Amino acid sequence: MIEPPLIVQTDRTVLLETSHALYEPARDRLARFAELEKSPEYVHFYRLTPVSCWNAAALGERADDVVDWLVQNSRFPIVPAVLAQVREWFRRYGLIRLRAAGADRLALECDEPGLLAGLAAHNTLSELVEVDDEARVTLAAAHRGDVKQALVRLGYPVDDRAGYQQGARLPFVVRQAEPGQPGFRLRDYQTAAAAAFHAGGSDRGGCGVVVLPCGAGKTIVAIAAMELLQTNTLILTTNTVAVRQWVRELLDKTTLAAEQVGEYTGEQKQQRPVTVATYQILTHRRGRLDGFTHMDLFDRGGFGLIVYDEVHLLPAPVFRATAGIQARRRLGLTATLVREDGRADEVFSLIGPKRYELPWKQLERAGYLAVARCVEVRVPLLPPREARYAAAGARAQIRIAADNEQKDGVVGALLERHAVDRVLVIGQYLEQLQHLATVFGLPLITGQTPNAERERLYAAFRRGDVPRLIVSKVGNFAIDLPDANVAIQVSGTFGSRQEEAQRLGRVLRPKADGRPATFYTLVSAETREQEFAKKRQLFLTEQGYAYEIVAAANLMAAHREERA
Repeated sequence: MIEPPLIVQTDRTVLLETSHALYEPARDRLARFAELEKSPEYVHFYRLTPVSCWNAAALGERADDVVDWLVQNSRFPIVPAVLAQVREWFRRYGLIRLRAAGADRLALECDEPGLLAGLAAHNTLSELVEVDDEARVTLAAAHRGDVKQALVRLGYPVDDRAGYQQGARLPFVVRQAEPGQPGFRLRDYQTAAAAAFHAGGSDRGGCGVVVLPCGAGKTIVAIAAMELLQTNTLILTTNTVAVRQWVRELLDKTTLAAEQVGEYTGEQKQQRPVTVATYQILTHRRGRLDGFTHMDLFDRGGFGLIVYDEVHLLPAPVFRATAGIQARRRLGLTATLVREDGRADEVFSLIGPKRYELPWKQLERAGYLAVARCVEVRVPLLPPREARYAAAGARAQIRIAADNEQKDGVVGALLERHAVDRVLVIGQYLEQLQHLATVFGLPLITGQTPNAERERLYAAFRRGDVPRLIVSKVGNFAIDLPDANVAIQVSGTFGSRQEEAQRLGRVLRPKADGRPATFYTLVSAETREQEFAKKRQLFLTEQGYAYEIVAAANLMAAHREERA
């Protein structure tokens, strides 16, 4: 008889044995209600958290089903307190409800009046709400977001049923090919994601987060949601290149006219029925002590829907603005709900719960993502750099490891190995990337590259005229390079799982000729860079990807044999 695959510990950590015959189905089930924390080779460590359980409840999971599955798949009896805590987190989702209560007033409701009275008296809530003689708890509509934030921090997520402003009407349709005809058609999961976001009627449907891999068409999901709502829409994204890609997709895939879609960036200020802006323009200040110049964009244009592209990167000032616009529908798009700043509860309370998610591997099996191979190459330091590293402080060590000159030879070998592929070399440090661009004669795109030049190089890459590009962290987000099938990561941001998701996503679009994708990460061995790589590995293993680790010497020897 096969032993169950899990060990559930008293601190709500769940251990999953990677060599177990039931590893894959157990991993996929756990991912719906637990967060992956560590992924050494033989055992992966998940944790049950309030937000992970609330998001599971929002996706339709039931506490009984989760508890029963944990009990059935745990190798040892689970401490009752752990199961009771999971049940309690599930019970709290939707326990407190928010409804409209007249002009500019909202009311909190709860099936446990004593609980609501106690929460209303808490110092984080008492100044935001009013309690009348009949113990009814009300608040000004302007405090909707602040109250939801305060309650989620107290451990009670709010089921917001207070409804939304409709926004100005915007009739249009998605332009799809007829069944059986060539051309664009919504995929089943894109339709399902938009429907899940919209579900719940006029008071509940229209807020939350859709989690899909890079390359799975999150932009199309947003367009499908816009079609369901038929209202003026403000779309926020990461940079000007991404803004223009959104504009192109809207004009190509819908019946919206050019004069109905506007770019609102540092270069153009077009406020249209559909306005696409950058987070940077919203957080612009003329001076350090001045207010945000363009934050009032939220209140202009009759917007009934706000779309937050790459919602895991939402800046703090936009969080604060979002607290004040809870009467508008909100759609967050992301490849991962991980926030390295620990603000996942704010995404949950201010944008909404997770409404739809599909495992990356499931989309790969369906042919919507390229088959991907992830390889970490460990590169030793030469003795002089090793001595500098040992003598340096912790922060300096990161840069010394990243700049390892031994990586040059590995990059060169990989470029030769993938001579017929479309290759992106991605890194964090500009001097390192400029050096590689000079050594290998490759074009480089950084934050200083003018938008026109970026778009020229991206277009040349798409045509195949420039089959290799070096990109800084500007390449992490929203660049449409569907033919890229190899990424070589030479440095990164302190083990950011967000970044790993974005960079892997650059090569995941399925290729016409069926070529697989390969994602290399070059890591200086026995350094802090190797420690950070373990963090990034969490994301890849959570999504089901095998993660190979090879020594640079072995890779180089194999390359020499291939050349011979």
